[in-house]
Parts: sequence; C-alpha cells; structure tokens
Amino acid sequence: MNEPIDLRTALASFDALWSPRIATRVNDYDVRIAKVAGEHIWHVHTDTDEFFLVLDGELRIGLREAAGEREVVLPTGSVFVVPRGVEHRPSSAGGASILMFEPTGTPTVGDRHDPVPGHVDATTGHPLG
Repeated sequence: MNEPIDLRTALASFDALWSPRIATRVNDYDVRIAKVAGEHIWHVHTDTDEFFLVLDGELRIGLREAAGEREVVLPTGSVFVVPRGVEHRPSSAGGASILMFEPTGTPTVGDRHDPVPGHVDATTGHPLG
C-alpha cells in the first residue's frame, strides 16, 4: 500500500535501540529508521555507502580513514554519508532518532565488524509495525 508515513508515529511504535525498522523502500533501497543510544560497533560496508539523517538528538560517527581516526558530530537535521569501505562506529551519548538509506539486505553490522554485543541488533532491518 502506498500511503504517507508519519515518521514520529513510526518511531513511537517501537522502543528497541540499534534495531532499525524499514519505513519504506525506494527502488532497491531501504529507508530505515532507528532509535540509538550508547555505542554501536566498529564495522565496514565493503560495497555500499551509508547515508545518515538525524531526525532528533545528536549522532556521532567515529571514522577510521587513511589519514587517521576522526569523529563527525551530527546535530538534529544533519546528514552525512560514510563512504563504502570506511570503518565507522555510530554513537549517541544522549540518544537520537535517525534515518538511514542503504541497499535492501544490507546488514546493520556491515561485512566486517567487531564482536556484536547484546545491545546491537545484527539485522537487515525489521518491518515497520
């Protein structure tokens, strides 16, 4: 069914952290929303970039690049793309709601990653609702 999706209502429909829901699809891409707090894990998506939009709160993304390690800070309304092949770790001290855009079937823990702790959902996204 092709109906509008209110992201505030969609985000209110679940409480799990680091467990994205697929809000909709565009061609072969998922539009995923998630609530986050604390740290995710260091991981890499070998074959795809990863798009982040901060809907609420603040997201930090640690990056391990050829020039060294750095962190980008994304306040509400900011977007950032982690290029394919760059090791990264999202985190949020105060909690955030985010939207991600990535190919359908992309694992949330990438192709290579640190051990997955219990607070991180290793998934390709859950249906909304």
